[in-house]
Amino acid sequence: MTSIKEVAEAAGVSTATVSRVLSNKPHVRPELREKVLEAVENLGYRPNLVARTLRSQRSNAIGLIVSDIRNPYFTAISRAVEDIAYDQGYQVIFCNSDEDPDKEASYLRLMRDQNIAGIIFSPTRKVSENIASVSVHSPMVIVDRTVQANGFEVDVVRIDNVDAGYRLTKHLINNGYCRIMGLFGEASTTGRERRAGFEKALQESDLPIAGSYMPPRIESGYAAAKAVLVSENPPDAILTTNSLLMAGVLQAIRELNLQIPEQVGLAGFDRTTWTDLMQPPITLIEQPTTEIGRCAAELLLQRIEDPQRPTREIILQGKLVIGGSSAPRGRMQALS
Repeated sequence: MTSIKEVAEAAGVSTATVSRVLSNKPHVRPELREKVLEAVENLGYRPNLVARTLRSQRSNAIGLIVSDIRNPYFTAISRAVEDIAYDQGYQVIFCNSDEDPDKEASYLRLMRDQNIAGIIFSPTRKVSENIASVSVHSPMVIVDRTVQANGFEVDVVRIDNVDAGYRLTKHLINNGYCRIMGLFGEASTTGRERRAGFEKALQESDLPIAGSYMPPRIESGYAAAKAVLVSENPPDAILTTNSLLMAGVLQAIRELNLQIPEQVGLAGFDRTTWTDLMQPPITLIEQPTTEIGRCAAELLLQRIEDPQRPTREIILQGKLVIGGSSAPRGRMQALS
């Protein structure tokens, strides 16, 4: 393995000069910088990242803690984060908390012990409500969730969940649905914010409010949808706040041989590969996952380089994508 001393000898400079060039430090003459880079290329030199970390007391890795990797929303964000990090010379340590506060705490301790350069994090509701309780000493960016910072310096990237929930519900109301059941994830602030928008739209139209919090899992959506769809007064539409709950609802609808949207309308969050294949296509809020991941990674890298810069909260808008699953009730009745 080539050493830094061999690079210095090949370039005809000191090892200190090689170190300054590899660290992109100033005060190196252009002709010397060119000689060092040429020697690095010719000799195939690769810096010892472990030794560099020990010397600088900063890792070349960032941590990414998401609540459920089975959710395609977090898969897409993770890919965007990894792309940006890799381009900037960072590796990503990936952790999945399963919305479990204890598992989440364990991974945060791991990040602290590894002296990680920074963390991108979708916290459970417990931590969201008091992010200052997180015992780490690394720059942090929160994605997807609203947090109570309480003086803790933290950047946030999320969508306007209240507005998204409102617009999705308003779309169903405008299309003639009047008994809308909402299924909301219980483990994060996201579900509560989307429910707030849902209830606001129903209240404006003097419609009954029917909604339940539950674990954001396929089996939860299935059980809740099946129970309500066989009740004496079933909903004429179901709204879900993530793609896993939606998948469970679809499973229940198929098992009961119900037609979408003739017998029950459907709307939800997150455009995925399988939602595009559904017939009829599902009405949903498409979240800008690539932009969320990109913004989070860029904010974190900026914070690593400048720990004193002011914190930022980036709030993006979800896009309402209208499919046949929420076709107007009047049109369906005319066709029947």
